[in-house]
Amino acid sequence: MKAFSDYHPVVLAVYFAVTAGITMFSQHPVLAGISLLGAVVLFLVRNGRKQGMSHLLFLLMLAGMALINPLVSHNGSTVLFVMNHNPVTLEALLYGISAGVTMTAVLYWMRSLSQIMTRDKLLCVCSRLSPGLALVLSMAIRYISLFAAQARKIHLAQKAAGRYGDHSLIDRIRGGMRIFSVLLTWALEHGITTADSMEARGYGSGKRTQFARFRMGTGDGLLLAGTLLTGGLTCGGMAAGALSFSFYPRIVWGEVTPLTAVSLLSFGLLTMLPVIIEAKEALAWKYYLSRV
Repeated sequence: MKAFSDYHPVVLAVYFAVTAGITMFSQHPVLAGISLLGAVVLFLVRNGRKQGMSHLLFLLMLAGMALINPLVSHNGSTVLFVMNHNPVTLEALLYGISAGVTMTAVLYWMRSLSQIMTRDKLLCVCSRLSPGLALVLSMAIRYISLFAAQARKIHLAQKAAGRYGDHSLIDRIRGGMRIFSVLLTWALEHGITTADSMEARGYGSGKRTQFARFRMGTGDGLLLAGTLLTGGLTCGGMAAGALSFSFYPRIVWGEVTPLTAVSLLSFGLLTMLPVIIEAKEALAWKYYLSRV
């Protein structure tokens, strides 16, 4: 049994790049809706009922884009009503909804990517392209958690010493600036210590060796092939104009052909590949438990 997050990091990176890339560079609303559905289902399968605040923020962002776009963009030929001598058009409203769905889908994909692609997986992906970039990226990701923990320690120390007041907004700003100043000094000192430690351990003195605990298997090859096949069919449909769609000056659907159906079905299968893998693992796990 192998969960989706257990696949090779390169395969996972290719999957998210293809899925999010197609979502960003296509203006077809049906494709955007399929992408959002797949991203939300994957997020729910991995997190269950947790992360409720994330769903609320994404929903508010989608609603905000849908409402703001017709107020700032007055393109379109179908006027719904006039506000402050500015027409609010149906085309601008639908474009805002479509753009909001696209942006929300990409954010869901990136949220799942941040959960699945851990630091060691990112290092594995980047190490073959640029070892220096991989090192910088790994250290940057590590410093995020270090800075958060150190800032919390400084805050508690300042509060215990009576130097952090939260009675007013001015007091909180002053306390925050003091914490930031101490944290910046700590970061500089810690950076010098890290550099000295790396030099003492011989970094840069000879040829670098690489340790990778990830091995490409048959399942990884099948997932990579499925990603490239379904993504290639979708991109081919986009290049051939089968997924053409226009909002301005009026809504124009492209001609619906068999290639359009194939492209949308391929992209739907692409977005559901992680869910299929997770469902297969869950069923296999329940089967083995029933045999115990």
